Amino acid sequence: MSLAGYMFCKMCEKSDKKRDEGLTIPEDIEYVRDIRYGENKKYHILDICWPKYIDNRAIDCKIDKLPVIINVHGGGYVYGTKEVYQFYAAALAQKGFVVINYNYRLAPKYKFPAPLEDLNAVIQWSVTHRDVYPIDTDHVFLIGDSAGAQIACQYGCIYSNEAYGRIMEMNKPNVTIKALSFACGSYDLKKRIELEGKKGVIRDYLSGNPYRFGEKLDVLEHITKDYPPVFLFSAKGDFLIEECEPMAKFFVNKGVWCEYKIYGNEQTFHVFHVDMRNEFGVLANQDQIHFFKKHL
Repeated sequence: MSLAGYMFCKMCEKSDKKRDEGLTIPEDIEYVRDIRYGENKKYHILDICWPKYIDNRAIDCKIDKLPVIINVHGGGYVYGTKEVYQFYAAALAQKGFVVINYNYRLAPKYKFPAPLEDLNAVIQWSVTHRDVYPIDTDHVFLIGDSAGAQIACQYGCIYSNEAYGRIMEMNKPNVTIKALSFACGSYDLKKRIELEGKKGVIRDYLSGNPYRFGEKLDVLEHITKDYPPVFLFSAKGDFLIEECEPMAKFFVNKGVWCEYKIYGNEQTFHVFHVDMRNEFGVLANQDQIHFFKKHL
């Protein structure tokens, strides 16, 4: 791992531990942990959660089906686990959704496109397990923040553009992705390579010669009007805030339904919405859910 990646991981570990100290999963949420979705024993595991009751009636997994949110965690491609997002996932589930919160293979051991392959496997898992859990595969939503936003954004392109799907050598599962939400992300892989040079975490993900991936890096060039609707947001203190408005305008110019918002003040930082005690994070998540419900 690069020095930049190592320092980034240490910073995130300390920050996330402090952020979530004292939190517990709400009693009204059914939270099932550590389900295998692939062959890798360390990374191919997921959690799934949903509200125990709807309109004061207990959920029947065989009968009741709920829209699905699949969360792609952030962490610069080198850091992050489902445990870091468990309270965030539970809070979203309280709004009437099934939430799938999963691990994916991390750099530098696992390179691009491992996280995209893992996301595809998680979505396929949702198809094969929709009779076990209250999963409505006709109403699937993808969310991601930071590096997770880039991964989810790229997957949206694989899903909506068959030609790009062939370039990425992926067959999409039989689901309907209704909308996506990206928080505090950076979306142009080629631009990120140029900005970070040889010392940034992007090199841990894309290797020492990232351009060997060719057209697979041309994500934005393959976004079309068939891309699902997008909710895009950031915060005034986010170091990636300058990525938000231009990306929103890019989507609109492509004919994609996109709404974007900037939250908080200069003390509202990167991935603020994962902090369940942050008032602006709570507001952003409410807006995110409202956007999804418009597309049910």
